[in-house]
Amino acid sequence: MMRIAFVGGGNMGEAMVSAIASKKLATASSVGVSDVSRERRQHLARQYGVTVTDDNRRVLAGKDVVVLAIKPKDLTGVMSELKGLVTEGQLVVSIIAGARLDILSRGLEHQAVVRAMPNTPARIGEGMTVWTATTQVTAPQRAQAAAVLGAMGAQVEVGDENMIDMATAVSGSGPAYLFFFVEAFIDAATHLGIPQDMAERLVRATVLGAGHLLDRSGQDPAELRRMVTSPGGTTAAAISRLEEGHFAGLLQAAVEAAYRRAKELAGG
Repeated sequence: MMRIAFVGGGNMGEAMVSAIASKKLATASSVGVSDVSRERRQHLARQYGVTVTDDNRRVLAGKDVVVLAIKPKDLTGVMSELKGLVTEGQLVVSIIAGARLDILSRGLEHQAVVRAMPNTPARIGEGMTVWTATTQVTAPQRAQAAAVLGAMGAQVEVGDENMIDMATAVSGSGPAYLFFFVEAFIDAATHLGIPQDMAERLVRATVLGAGHLLDRSGQDPAELRRMVTSPGGTTAAAISRLEEGHFAGLLQAAVEAAYRRAKELAGG
């Protein structure tokens, strides 16, 4: 069983606490969470039985893994507070958007650091996390990182830190792209005259079912699309209009915009 400290108990931090508990990677008594919000501390203690504190330094004591789950705006202050206090043998895992490995290592005066980018489906154990590590992270620590991050869903380690910014634009921001598409899809259905509640039910079921088919069939998405698209049929008419509107090019431009912003946040 691992001993894990969370510096910050926000939504993603709680998702990790929940996932770790469900996968039995740590006992409740071996998980500590620090948070400035008394309300959050009470909620986490009541919901998961973890130890809580408002002292970021105290929560580190005796832990194997230290997860930084704070907001980017709080990073400088927290690093100043914890500088030199992370001990040799402890692994730091950061899920802070834009916080590069070199900044974390210098700010904490600690070399064993993992930078990870999870996404919101981690809240239900269906997340996608891309992560990278400094060269000082040992093989056992890599296994710890893979276990902690994998508890939230799928996880992929990459050797190039620049891939984290790319993943931020794809899997990190990706759920919002899909939710935006679903919003527009529902609006389109209601515009035809379908009642709102029925439109939502139809679109949700369609998106969920198509996603499961894509996952389980093992077929290429283009192949699945062709299976649905009969020449001269209704689907072909719809796809033609999407192509006329440069749907694929617009999506590419959106992902590239997210990537540029991710690089800006990371100081790249």
